[in-house]
Amino acid sequence: MTYLDRDDGARIHYQTSGPENGITPLLLTHGFSASSAMWQPNIKALSAARPVITWDIRGHGSSDAGDDLARYSAEASVADMAALLDACGVARVVAGGLSLGGYLSLAFYLAHPDRVAGLVLCDTGPGYRRDEARQQWNDRAIALAERLDRDSPPGLARAARGILTQRDARVIDALPAITIPALVLVGARDQDYLGAAEYMAAKLPNAVYAVIPDAGHASNVDQPDLFNQQVLAFLTQPDLR
Repeated sequence: MTYLDRDDGARIHYQTSGPENGITPLLLTHGFSASSAMWQPNIKALSAARPVITWDIRGHGSSDAGDDLARYSAEASVADMAALLDACGVARVVAGGLSLGGYLSLAFYLAHPDRVAGLVLCDTGPGYRRDEARQQWNDRAIALAERLDRDSPPGLARAARGILTQRDARVIDALPAITIPALVLVGARDQDYLGAAEYMAAKLPNAVYAVIPDAGHASNVDQPDLFNQQVLAFLTQPDLR
């Protein structure tokens, strides 16, 4: 296993796959409560012609940030992504992610637009503009954290409180100004995110929208071949080479 030790004491697990050939790498960020292992059905196909970097968010998989809740935040996760690119000697990536990973990919673009050539946004949403809707999301995240306190590794509960919760409308408000190529993917049975996917595809100026048939929230696992085909077709764009 390969680890990146961060200045605040966090230890981030990551893995690189594919050739070192000068093509823009693909950085894949998993969803909440999953790990980089969720990309196993996709790595072989996606890394055949370009480098792919996968990693575990703080509190997930083999990554750890200790007991301090202050170390668990979307901002810390975005900083981890930048540090991973530095550790891999990578200037620019296509940032892709599923669910929480998609939201963090958007947040990473806002923080480091010069380091993102394109976006692959899978079964995810851009957050909430209205305070009431955001609070409802946060209430569900905190309730989830309380359940995780009882029967899961403690890092996951801290991630629910600090990373899964949202604080503002920066991401959703920024969508019309994100002009890089974006692929918006969603499973046809992912009822919780179909509307969000349609919204992002309409607001992002250079978006490709695809619905994966007979797939739920983990569209990359439910229909890996169709998922891989859509991502690989998107990555053929000259700007993403």
